[in-house]
Amino acid sequence: MIVIIDYDTGNTRNVKKALDYLNIDNVLSADSEVINQADGLILPGVGAFKKAVDALNERQLIPVIQAAAKSGMPMLGICLGMQLLFDRSFEFGETAGLGLIPGEVVAIPDDLGVKVPHMGWDQNQVTQPSVIAKGFDQEATYFVHSYYVKTSEKYTLATCDYGVTLPSIVQKDNVIGMQFHPEKSGQVGLNGLLAFKELVENGNYSRN
Repeated sequence: MIVIIDYDTGNTRNVKKALDYLNIDNVLSADSEVINQADGLILPGVGAFKKAVDALNERQLIPVIQAAAKSGMPMLGICLGMQLLFDRSFEFGETAGLGLIPGEVVAIPDDLGVKVPHMGWDQNQVTQPSVIAKGFDQEATYFVHSYYVKTSEKYTLATCDYGVTLPSIVQKDNVIGMQFHPEKSGQVGLNGLLAFKELVENGNYSRN
């Protein structure tokens, strides 16, 4: 069972619809007991970093999520959910994240000649062979964000060029993030959700 963490962030229902469409066993829940019993977790997200952290804190979910990830439970963060996996964000001031992958979230510069927010279809370049990034190289996925992650290349599986190099898929052991919305990215995105399902089932976090 994959648990989609429910904390009123806008795209939880769309993620659930995508998993239902793929016949992936899932439930939408903010119950810590349900989360602790999951085989894998999906942390979705749309909106502002601080608001999302506040919502997780109100539900007392941050230590639950951190403990689940540190226990080895597979986790996938989507869009804002990916950004929440990192140490901190500077959106509307500095806010601490989940601290599951080293790095920080900063604004896409507004002097690069590109529109902010980064919204629409854009191409991914896979930078490291991996189970989760397989099938995304040179494929377009759907992005909506004004902030991006700055992290080590060793945690970056794929990037997108948008004036700056944006990590589009990241991974540290069992913790994975996708900056784009796989649930809105056609068959390519759905294949990414299926890859996460397979990872949950077989525990293979290989980079090859």
